[in-house]
Amino acid sequence: MAEEVTNTARTATIKRDTKETQIELTINLDGVGESSIDTGVPFFDHMLDLFARHGLFDLQVKATGDIEIDYHHTVEDVGIVLGEAIKQAVGDKRGMKRYGFFILPMDECLAQVAIDLSNRPIFRYKVEASNVMIRDFNIALVKEFFQAFTNAVGANLHMKLEYGEEPHHIAESLFKCFARAIDVATQIDPRLGDRLPSTKEAL
Repeated sequence: MAEEVTNTARTATIKRDTKETQIELTINLDGVGESSIDTGVPFFDHMLDLFARHGLFDLQVKATGDIEIDYHHTVEDVGIVLGEAIKQAVGDKRGMKRYGFFILPMDECLAQVAIDLSNRPIFRYKVEASNVMIRDFNIALVKEFFQAFTNAVGANLHMKLEYGEEPHHIAESLFKCFARAIDVATQIDPRLGDRLPSTKEAL
């Protein structure tokens, strides 16, 4: 596996090349929500575009994977690369809020997301759906994406669907809510100055 990392202030570019996927991703945490997404998985592209738009991140993703087998490797590996990119972009986290929480209504769905960019990966996912297919996309892959992201970025991430039925709405509510929570967690709080958001003075 080959991987290349480039980062500047609050931005990062990650290139990941394996036998299963080839991915290049760039994120600007202080963007305006512009995106260019091409993973070969149309519904997943839509979710990543929502993430950029609602988190006000500038995001470029180009991914080629073995989607003729299934979508799992592509979705999971983009989660890894997005996590690595955000980890690079936040740098040493000085002055950063660190915690983010949001609750979001999406039609009949209500989602909650809480995140701590603590460098301690813990993932809790409480989402139930009676229907799981959106055309040929199984929303079980949404969990795989967020698990991969959590491990790569080093976050304590909790996601819960309070209620909801339509699978497209469920996935959309989770991605939008996730975007808003990440936006809050990565914001700079001028009251912190150059201090770390931790009594341990280490993250």
